[in-house]
Amino acid sequence: MLAVKTSDSRRSRLCWLVAFWATCFLMTTASADDSSLSQGQPNILLIVADDLGFSDLGCYGGEIETPELDRLANAGTRLTRFYTTGRCCPSRASLLTGQYPHRVGVGHKVEDLRRPGYRGRIPDGTATIADELQSSGYRCFHSGKWHLGTPDPTKHGFEEFYGTLISAQTFWDPDHYLRLPQGRQAIQYPEGKFYGTDAVTDHALQFLENSQTTPDSPWFLYVAYHAPHFPLHAREEEIVKYADTYSVGWDKIREERLARMKKLGIVDQNTQLTPRSQYWNYGETHTGFNPEWNTLSSERRQDLARRMAIYAAMIDRVDQNVGRILDALEAENQFDDTLIIFLSDNGACAEWDPHGFDGKSSPNNVLHVGQQLDEMGGPGTYHSVGSGWANASNSPWRLYKHYNHEGGISSPCIIHWPIGPVPKGVISHQPAHLIDVLPTTVEAAQAERSEGASGPGENLCPLLNSDGVVDRSLFFEHEGNRAVHSGEWKLVALRDEAWELYNIRSDRTELTDLAAEYPERVAKLAGEWNKWAAENLVTPLPEDYEVQYLRQPGQPAPQLQTE
Repeated sequence: MLAVKTSDSRRSRLCWLVAFWATCFLMTTASADDSSLSQGQPNILLIVADDLGFSDLGCYGGEIETPELDRLANAGTRLTRFYTTGRCCPSRASLLTGQYPHRVGVGHKVEDLRRPGYRGRIPDGTATIADELQSSGYRCFHSGKWHLGTPDPTKHGFEEFYGTLISAQTFWDPDHYLRLPQGRQAIQYPEGKFYGTDAVTDHALQFLENSQTTPDSPWFLYVAYHAPHFPLHAREEEIVKYADTYSVGWDKIREERLARMKKLGIVDQNTQLTPRSQYWNYGETHTGFNPEWNTLSSERRQDLARRMAIYAAMIDRVDQNVGRILDALEAENQFDDTLIIFLSDNGACAEWDPHGFDGKSSPNNVLHVGQQLDEMGGPGTYHSVGSGWANASNSPWRLYKHYNHEGGISSPCIIHWPIGPVPKGVISHQPAHLIDVLPTTVEAAQAERSEGASGPGENLCPLLNSDGVVDRSLFFEHEGNRAVHSGEWKLVALRDEAWELYNIRSDRTELTDLAAEYPERVAKLAGEWNKWAAENLVTPLPEDYEVQYLRQPGQPAPQLQTE
């Protein structure tokens, strides 16, 4: 909880702003541009989950308990067509810079592939949200996952940092987490009391308390949780809440989620559940389709149900920690004056097959039985959830992280700003993208965007207040998987495969390929993608991504296997 009370001047400004926005919302003649600006600088809280599936949250149709995020969604705006890049590093680059990721050198991971769009790090001098806001008087803090290839977030506009520079390899070891600038002391925990998600929040709250030393300065807090990215690590008290939930299997969970999504209005009533998705095993030694749950052995089902229970527990704990931050803001009368954005960096992760992996990301799987089941998720373990459950997490879409079909790039996104121009209690079907977060936050702060921060994104506040769905073009590429959205159409392809064409408004589940029926439209959209790719350093694509899970040129295609 924050220790310093809001200043009288800030409290007076809050009261004035409440009255101002009450008047604005009653003025039906107000323009969209006028409604996009606050009369003061709001605090800004940006929360990012890691590998969270589209339908995992309760407010998006999931069975996982997420009351804190649900209340933000119910009082704010839920986006149903918010898009990412399909991968952790590129998404974070796009999020913080407002650029397509290749434009800032992070088209793949943080390894240098020796091409301008694939240098594995954002270039020196690249403007981030923090840089832009800091220059307008904001105090900027980051707790959680960085993963932009550079060694110090405090060189990119943040005055304080706690977390990891790459993906977390454990949620149990405090030595895996870093405190910057050099010389800063991380919070110390008693033996056995450290848990990564809690620690990220503890430091975020510490940063907010520190911000109260300058109570008239607004703040920007970027909280990037590592969960529910593997390894699957959770406290037993959360895991037991879901111990029996997933024994029904992924087929039943997918059906139940879709039914709730229709009831909530997240998807159209005529939305069909996609067939179980294809998967590609690590090294692409074989490929197949996620099997029917009831065809698996009893022991395998128990192992997989435990994996998903741990995954759900990780999300549950994230939600609890979001609640801790919200409680702190409410205690200090800062909740209404804070623009909050929550999203995931990509779809749920399938790596690499229906059984999941153990030990490290690889083909290695251990079938846990008996007492071994109870040990899963604790210190010293390392598991993933596998492609079958990732398919369920992304319900009702196709595929997962890495790919540009809807399951890979569709993210839940919640925007909440009680005294700002964000619709209240609304589900929005406007198309939006990570590139929009920088202009949204910078314009909400009434900051002047530097020349280096100009980009392709849009301020979401006017967009969310628009009448009708706005047509816009959005582009995607990752590991040769590629796509373009343009109005009601989506052109998408897997690596080295032909373009597929879908009417995304009537067939967002990508079930009916119209490419053969509309070859001229395919050619037009492919031409737009090629132009975008050339202008944004996407092409020529790397011949070798220097990862084991992609076939190299000349290697035979993987063999299709059935379960």
